[in-house]
Amino acid sequence: MEAFPIIHTNFWDAIIAVPLVVLLTQLGKVLFKIRKPYIPGLANLLGLIISVFFAHRNNLWAGMFMGFFYGNAAAGLYSSLKTQILAFRKTDE
Repeated sequence: MEAFPIIHTNFWDAIIAVPLVVLLTQLGKVLFKIRKPYIPGLANLLGLIISVFFAHRNNLWAGMFMGFFYGNAAAGLYSSLKTQILAFRKTDE
């Protein structure tokens, strides 16, 4: 066994997985009325599921690492876009 897992990721992981986690998280919010404190946990859970079972199914450690990456990247992407949209709406131009 290696000391650290070799994680093979590429550009398409971030282009497909992160927006997919954002989309599924938003669907979960709408369909199941999940409260706000649990949304980042849902994003991480969805990221883990996508990563472990689809993107990195041959390496559990890489799947877990990338799953948390997908979930946290999705939560950050959503938060950033929401902040930018709210700031844009408040501008006086």
